[in-house]
Amino acid sequence: MRALVLLLSLCWASLVPASAETLITSLSNHRVLITSNYTGTSIAVFGAIERDAQTISRATGYDAVVTVRGPTQYLVVREKEQIGPVWINQEQQKFPLAPSYLGVLMSAPIDEITSPQLRQRQKIGLRAIIDAPDFTNVRDGADQPFRDALYRLKEQEGLYHEDERGVTFLTPSIFRASIPLPATAPPGNYDVEVTLLADTVILARTITHFELVKTGFEQQVGEVARDWSVLYGLTTALLAIFFGWGANVIFRRD
Repeated sequence: MRALVLLLSLCWASLVPASAETLITSLSNHRVLITSNYTGTSIAVFGAIERDAQTISRATGYDAVVTVRGPTQYLVVREKEQIGPVWINQEQQKFPLAPSYLGVLMSAPIDEITSPQLRQRQKIGLRAIIDAPDFTNVRDGADQPFRDALYRLKEQEGLYHEDERGVTFLTPSIFRASIPLPATAPPGNYDVEVTLLADTVILARTITHFELVKTGFEQQVGEVARDWSVLYGLTTALLAIFFGWGANVIFRRD
């Protein structure tokens, strides 16, 4: 029985990879407040690599990839076709769980630090995430133009971006990255995944989070619009009528 237990323990140890490096990450801020004068900000990501006593330094050094995902949203991308002077919706593709914000920061170009198989399997890099089968409903390649269109539209809004020099190693084992958050970034919970690599092999991964929230008058208006949608709509319509009538009274010519 003891021999059997020892044999099982050795088999389990051979199946579980040894963790020679430990990745420790931290954010400069875990809560970002959106106020009336909010024009965007950035959050710093700090990482430290710890090696055990039996691990020697790697000759090629380390690489890091920081992937930031915002709250998911339901999106529909439609293809328009011009028929005479009118544009008409044709094909469409639904993205039920698309990240509202997607940023990828790397210490080097993605082709240099990963292999195509690793990127596709582990979803490393912006294109690998967008082209993943579970990003939308796969239609045997027919949905690729819609994926490209979503990427293009989000990139124009500053919500999807990739920076191949976004991670800077301050020392061989300490690095830093800056996550840009434009004014158009939606409120909600954001996931920050940090992947440590060496020689195109993943060594460690960590996930942390931060929150983007509205405060003050903007928060109150958002809560009323969400919880009292009918009242909010009627109030908005009445205010528009009132201000329109007031402008007509003030600027009319008798």
